[in-house]
Amino acid sequence: MSLQSDLNAVIGEVGALYHERAEETRMITLGMLAGQHTLMLGPPGTAKSALVRELTSRISSAEYWEILLNKFSAPSQIFGPIDVGALAQGQYRQILDGHATTCEIAFVDEIFKCSSAALNSMLAFLNERVYHPESGGAPVACPLISAVCASNELAEDDTVDALYDRLLIRMEVDYLARPESFEALLLSAIDDGQQQAAQTTTVELAALQQAVRGEVPAIALGAAVRSALVDLRADLRHREIVSSDRRWKQAVRLLQASAWLAGREQVSLDDLAVLTHVLWDVPSNRGTVDRLVRGYLAPDDREMADVADQIAQLGRELDRRLDAQDVDGLYDWAFDRHTLLRTAHRSLSTLRATAVEEGRATSWHDAQLEAAERIYRRILTEGLGMDEGAVNAQLASGGAR
Repeated sequence: MSLQSDLNAVIGEVGALYHERAEETRMITLGMLAGQHTLMLGPPGTAKSALVRELTSRISSAEYWEILLNKFSAPSQIFGPIDVGALAQGQYRQILDGHATTCEIAFVDEIFKCSSAALNSMLAFLNERVYHPESGGAPVACPLISAVCASNELAEDDTVDALYDRLLIRMEVDYLARPESFEALLLSAIDDGQQQAAQTTTVELAALQQAVRGEVPAIALGAAVRSALVDLRADLRHREIVSSDRRWKQAVRLLQASAWLAGREQVSLDDLAVLTHVLWDVPSNRGTVDRLVRGYLAPDDREMADVADQIAQLGRELDRRLDAQDVDGLYDWAFDRHTLLRTAHRSLSTLRATAVEEGRATSWHDAQLEAAERIYRRILTEGLGMDEGAVNAQLASGGAR
């Protein structure tokens, strides 16, 4: 099998183990292929660290390193402690083995709690892949391919802005939303390991490094995509959503990684979908970025984005009506919107099926369907008062996966 096939198999297997994490799994993988870093932002207990460990364990021979930071974490905890034996002989040096300086894959938990003392060293490590020893001298080259960082919340201290900017991919992770996913979680608590994937595909570190250094950068970036990126940047700036020049340049490598993983020799407009996880700076403008990016995709994806946006608007309207506590008005509204929502849900299912037939990645389509089903389920239960069995039957007849 080719490396592309193996990586796609890994994504599928890990996605099957961790429900509602298919998009996160794919984006972390693309981050590795692009030689870039991923931020997973979400509350505790959402399988962030477990997902990273499972995914990165599929890279044979890679040195993995992780750390949980706090505001007192010293640079020596990250890059290596002082060699006490050498110090006794009058030599000042650090023990670098087994720390960040020697790993290919890193997981940094609570990244925004990086101490001010370690901040500059962390910046150089992530961006330039070098570490400047405490004793001075030549910088130490680090073999880091990609780091996955996690945090329960964004930092309010602007001193970490430079660190935040170096995390190209930004993923919001929340608790499980789909009832069937939650049920599977409950079953896994009493399972003796049978829930593990039937296959455990791995990839060789050397093959991954070759792709990162040579194959992915060789993917062409055509004029149509370049033009779309120029226009997209202008659209975002018009809405005061600004990304640094460095992020745009790094985003190109992520687009190349997306095309490479799909087996193409040139970036296509479909690959722009990954930018929905790159170009937002705060969660409140993520929806705006998503809609703008989707406007540059292939017609089917634009249609899916429009339908998903309509369903999201219905969800916001449902919240407003629930807050108003108008029971009779809520029922009438939900009844009137029911046919519209069912048709929209079927459209999403059809568009996803088309993407499958065309061999395109469907993690984004899955996420849109999951979001639509959550809102559909809420309108049926909270708006129309249906029980769970009736809701499941309705979703099944409405074209759910």
